[in-house]
Amino acid sequence: MLAFIDNKFKIDLSKPLDISIPLTNTDANPIAWYIEKPEIEPVKFGDWIGKVSEGSSTNFNNIFFNPHGHGTHTECLGHITREFYSINQCLKQFFFFSELISITPENINGDLVITKDQIQHHFVISTKEKSHNQIQNPEAIIIRTLPNLEEKKHKNYSKTNPPYLAEAAAIFIREIGIKHLLIDLPSVDREEDEGKLLAHKAFWNVKDVNNLNTDARLDCTITELIFVDDTIQDGSYVLNLQMASFENDASPSKPILYSVHCSENSVQ
Repeated sequence: MLAFIDNKFKIDLSKPLDISIPLTNTDANPIAWYIEKPEIEPVKFGDWIGKVSEGSSTNFNNIFFNPHGHGTHTECLGHITREFYSINQCLKQFFFFSELISITPENINGDLVITKDQIQHHFVISTKEKSHNQIQNPEAIIIRTLPNLEEKKHKNYSKTNPPYLAEAAAIFIREIGIKHLLIDLPSVDREEDEGKLLAHKAFWNVKDVNNLNTDARLDCTITELIFVDDTIQDGSYVLNLQMASFENDASPSKPILYSVHCSENSVQ
């Protein structure tokens, strides 16, 4: 099934590229922030168990999980503000032009950091170097860190000081108009940073978490703990940012990429 965008680009909706990590109740589930694995258990009422293999007519499970620590999730600025803001209210559009880039974080004072220069390098490209399929003004950026190990899908990140985004890098991303930031790490900030959350605040332009400034970016999101397979090449995509309708600062999510191709009907 093909879809056309402004008669210039086409995407094949029959070929989705899922960059989410599924949530399970096994030791294979990724974990961050010092919590235990998710729980998925059948409801029990006395002798009745909500499980077909136990005699019930249906499978009827309770699920206990934390969106921030148990897998791919999308969050709004309500994650860091005193006042409540819901991802379900902040994210109202779900398809975006996006750019996937791969970066090897730099070793800075013992930390692995994604820097402004590294991200800027991917966006400062001459017109001649741009391909016909490349989106000129992406609304979303997807960052794949290298090395891109399979263990990302199962790792317990707690107390490992994973790589993170420099404050200047987050400011640059904001200033070039990116509204949706996706990354394959448990956080854009350092695991232990004394609660500074510099990259979160810089991206959302939050200057005071207790009294939100009028120019804070309410309609912008951060998605963490994605996984981008090596078979998916760097470049331009259409992103479908799917999530559950939770009235919470964050929701488990399922970002899907679609390859972008120049339409034969477009004028070059």
